[in-house]
This record gives sequence, C-alpha cells and structure tokens, in this order.
Amino acid sequence: MPAFVRAWGGAGRDDDWAGRVRSELALDLPDEDIGEDLDDCLDLYEMGSKPRCEEAEYLGLLQDARDRIAWGR
Repeated sequence: MPAFVRAWGGAGRDDDWAGRVRSELALDLPDEDIGEDLDDCLDLYEMGSKPRCEEAEYLGLLQDARDRIAWGR
C-alpha cells in the first residue's frame, strides 16, 4: 500500500480519537463552549473568571484532554 494511503488512513483515526476526546470533555463540562482547538481554550481563558475550585477543575480537564489527543490515549 502506498505511503500516502497509509498516512491518510491514520489521520482519520486521529480525527476520530480527537473527536471522541472532545465529546467526553463536553459531557464533563456541559455548560462550557468548548471549541475544536483546546490550545485556544487554554490560551484565551481569563484567570479568575470562575471560582477557584471550578477553575482548577476546568483547566485540569482541558489540559488532560489536550494531552490525551496529543498522545493518542
């Protein structure tokens, strides 16, 4: 099988994985508007805009989801 076909097939699996992780995150944070790019969510977040315990949980869940997508697990 040509390399470009293998690469394309792998990309689809990566997109499926990322979508599943984002779906799980949306279930964990139903009141939040989570975009496609979790790095943007983290970069654009304004510290102090939530109560401290909610803020820590929110940021932790975003970072965990971003890391899961990056590492594929």
